[in-house]
Amino acid sequence: MPNPQIKNEEQYEALRDKGYSKEKSARIANTPDAGKKGGKANPYEEWTKQELYKKAKMIGIEGRSKMSKKELIGALRNH
Repeated sequence: MPNPQIKNEEQYEALRDKGYSKEKSARIANTPDAGKKGGKANPYEEWTKQELYKKAKMIGIEGRSKMSKKELIGALRNH
């Protein structure tokens, strides 16, 4: 039975099959444009601190309000 909280059920199941946790699989499957490829986004170093903060908020990184731009970049890359 499909889970209404998962936006991309196929991607979610593929991630679970690869060994990702339920939480991480759901987070990735629910992220807009998560399945798209192309590498057209600018590197985080070219983003403003405000843009980095918004992205960190969207994916639920805790402590983001006290982070510097460099710390936000590291947190986003390691999340």
